[in-house]
Amino acid sequence: MESKNKEQAYTGFIMNGFVMLGLILLIVVAMVLLIVMAAAAASNTTIAIGAVGAFVLFVANLILTIGLFSQQPNQCRVMIFFGKYRGTFHQTGFFWVNPFMSRKKISLRINNMDIDPIKVNDKIGNPVMIGMVLVWKVKDTYRAVFDVDTPPNTAVVNKQGEITENNGFTKGLNSFVRIQGDAALREVTGHYAYDAMEPGDEAITLRSGGDEINDLLENKINDRLAMAGIEVVEARINYLAYAPEIAAVMLRRQQASAIISAREKIVEGAVSMVKMALNQLSADGVVELDEERKAAMVSNLLVVLCADEPAQPVVNTGTLYQ
Repeated sequence: MESKNKEQAYTGFIMNGFVMLGLILLIVVAMVLLIVMAAAAASNTTIAIGAVGAFVLFVANLILTIGLFSQQPNQCRVMIFFGKYRGTFHQTGFFWVNPFMSRKKISLRINNMDIDPIKVNDKIGNPVMIGMVLVWKVKDTYRAVFDVDTPPNTAVVNKQGEITENNGFTKGLNSFVRIQGDAALREVTGHYAYDAMEPGDEAITLRSGGDEINDLLENKINDRLAMAGIEVVEARINYLAYAPEIAAVMLRRQQASAIISAREKIVEGAVSMVKMALNQLSADGVVELDEERKAAMVSNLLVVLCADEPAQPVVNTGTLYQ
């Protein structure tokens, strides 16, 4: 895919807007003087010439006014002259340009998009719900304007009867980014399992991947959006869960795995404590135990240390064999 930036700076004629505004005001004054002179004239010819002159100045003023525009930081104008791309104007301030030059306003500011959780099958086929936050901005204005088909701006009447402008370009870009982000999220999710299936499995999963998963997701979305001149600033997973139909089953599996892991630790610690107790009894000469009595003590200690509930003490008044 071609990644060369097609955007170029606008180098055509442009002038300070306040200078042109002053000229427009002078034309207004001249128009008023013509009207006054025509009204005071006695000759019909003079009146006609004054009226025509005032009308011409009025039309010229309207055309000149169309060329005025102001531009804020992190905004730009894509200049198009009768269908031909002339460049992108990035300076901020108040300017005047050829009134017949189309000026498409583009925002270079950062956009934040929260993509709602979608249902996707992970690597092993389990349905999961996954969502993400996407931060992006326009990098190449040429591609954003001419390579993406966006609807034109339209006027919309809201419920209060007020007429508002529907920015078709912004809406079209948002739709494009959302669809491509959704596709990249589905692709990345299909490469990894939700969680490790076996204890001790060190393979990267959606739960444990963290920055690595987010970096891969960002690269995938960047590859898809480069064709539209859009750069991804950040992409990260902000929602991850099993789909409702298997959530209860997977929760029981996770609980069982946690219980098994906990039991392993408990047994490991109990065996270590029993070994320590037997060694210390033997070293201090507290009591001499044969193998059968050692086995009984080990059994009792393991029951006490590994039981879920407190053990009930039993006092043996006889011997081991009675």
